[in-house]
Amino acid sequence: MNIERFICGSLEANGYVLRQRDGGEALIVDPGYEPARYKEFVKAHGLRPKMILLTHTHHDHAGKAEALAGEYDCPVAAHREEADYYKGRIDVLFDGGETLDLDGERIDVLHTPGHTAGGLCFYADRSKVCFTGDTIFNVDTGYTHFPGGSAERMKRSMQDVVNKWGNDVTIYPGHGDPESMRIVRQVNQEFLDYVSL
Repeated sequence: MNIERFICGSLEANGYVLRQRDGGEALIVDPGYEPARYKEFVKAHGLRPKMILLTHTHHDHAGKAEALAGEYDCPVAAHREEADYYKGRIDVLFDGGETLDLDGERIDVLHTPGHTAGGLCFYADRSKVCFTGDTIFNVDTGYTHFPGGSAERMKRSMQDVVNKWGNDVTIYPGHGDPESMRIVRQVNQEFLDYVSL
């Protein structure tokens, strides 16, 4: 999988374009700002966006999803529980447990509530990568005090989902740099605290 990262906005939120090859399908993850940058990249590489994936619906991750979905006539997808808090467009409602296909590579949709009720991670086992939104970062985990957030649900997400990823998995978070789970297990004290509770 080829991954293009876009760092946008005052909160320096990460959005991503995923593809296997130039001229193929693409998935856009968390386009919060600056849609022109995404469109320029898609055009330059001859891509066909098939879906906009939202790890959650906070504005810095979802702000430009509708604009890009209209540009490419593709659906916006988020977890069902996000619809309780989000007034924007969601065309596909995930429950968690679904699988997606990107030009032959399977991507698993994982429900990881805590930062928001409908937090999602998108995990590609073949490439050993996971797009984690604001669930987990390289050195800490997402805040749980926003509407729909829950420290108890975050604990369960860390214990039941994140902690099952191997050390060879690289997380691509909603803010900050990508990092291997090997390093996360060494330096991310909030994650370690959750999994030890």
